[in-house]
Order: sequence, then C-alpha cells, then structure tokens
Amino acid sequence: MPANPSPSPGPQSVDRALAVLDAVADADRPVAAKTLARRLGCALSTVYHVTGPLLARGYLVRTAEGYAPGPRVPALHRSHQRHHGLGAGTGELLGRLRRATGAEAYHTAYREGLITVVDTTAPVTDATHPFTPGPEDRAHATAHGKALLAALPRPLRRRYLAEHGMARFTERTITSAERFEAEATRVRGQGFAVSVGEADLAYTCLAVALPERGDGIVHALSVSLPTADFARRQGELRAALARAVPEFPALPES
Repeated sequence: MPANPSPSPGPQSVDRALAVLDAVADADRPVAAKTLARRLGCALSTVYHVTGPLLARGYLVRTAEGYAPGPRVPALHRSHQRHHGLGAGTGELLGRLRRATGAEAYHTAYREGLITVVDTTAPVTDATHPFTPGPEDRAHATAHGKALLAALPRPLRRRYLAEHGMARFTERTITSAERFEAEATRVRGQGFAVSVGEADLAYTCLAVALPERGDGIVHALSVSLPTADFARRQGELRAALARAVPEFPALPES
C-alpha cells in the first residue's frame, strides 16, 4: 500500500478507516499504530480515532504487536460468496478437483464489470501463490479471466478491457484488444481457456466458463500448476475440468 493513498470521494474518516483495513489486510503480521499513521500520513491520535469503531465492531483486533483482522472478517467473506451464488457445495467441488488433479482449483466470477477470485484451494499461508481470493486485476492474462471475458458479449468485453487495461506481466501477455478478440474466439471454439505463463511465467492455468445459472453472474472453474508440468498434463486437466462442470452446485435457495 502506498505511503500516501490517493484521496477517495466521501468522508475522510471513512476513507481512512478503509485505508486502515487495507493496510492490515495486506500485511503478513499485525501492524503497529505508528506504522499506520505513517502510511496514512496522519497523526497517531487520528489512527486511534479511526480504529476505535473498527475494534468495537470486530473488524480489527489489537494485539501486543499491533492491529490484525478481527472476527467479523470471515463473515464478510462468507457473505461475499453467498452474493456470488456460492453454497457449501462449491468448496467441496473445488476440493474434489484439487484431489483429482493435484493442482490448485479456483472459482472465479464476473459481475457488474468486475472479475473476482471468489474461492480457491490454495493454502492461505502460501503468500507467494499468484492467484488468491479477491479482485482479479490480471484477467486478460489468466485462463479464468479469458474464459469469463470470452463468455461476455463483445461490447461488455471491450468495455472491461478498456476500463481495466491490459498491462504486460510477462513477455507472453496479450496486450492488444484485437489479439484478445482472436483469443476469445479461440476460447469459445475449443470450450476452454489456457494461460501459459502470461500472468506469471512460473504458472500455467486452465479454465472453463460454466453454463448460465440465471443469477446474472458469469462463473468459471480453473486449475493452475507449474508451467514446467503443463505439457504432459494438459489432457488430464482438461478432462477433470470437463467432469467438474456438471457437478457445479445449483443456486442456493433464498
């Protein structure tokens, strides 16, 4: 997180509270109040003022080392999954896919112009893993992003790429909208998407978009593995994903 975050529209106290949550969430260890004050560019007393309600509501806890995520955070994650149409069966399906392939498995979704990694089997302790739950800012370079974008109407796809950009992450990254259109056509034709070292040279991922479920969200299942293992396992992984698609749980009852 930058030392002086760009100001956001809205009350400054709300913006600072969110900046504190971001700083604590991005850290590997509890964050001291003095560190937060330095990052936010504010007085120490302001940090204590902002964190008070966050502590009271359970979004933060205070330890001997500093502030850490509080007990309310897991509930937010579960709510986020529910709002993306996930039930308990989705996690079970990802687990089966992980056991069947030995590769980490993911559920990703496109909703209202945003692509999010909603759930994954990757260990939360693996800070080096390139695909973690949260906003996906490399969609054009990942298999799950390609699968989701290829499933959209062309105007929505072009709008997404224009708004989010097509940054180059490796020499293999597609950075041209015209080239991406050709890639989307290929994805639709073959029924799956592949990214060989486009987001991270060390990883290759495969993905399939899921049939429309009537919830207005585009869903995808994917797996990732070291690029060095991809060539000999491509057919096996494609078959495992194809078997998983009809197992994807129906919408949870409201």
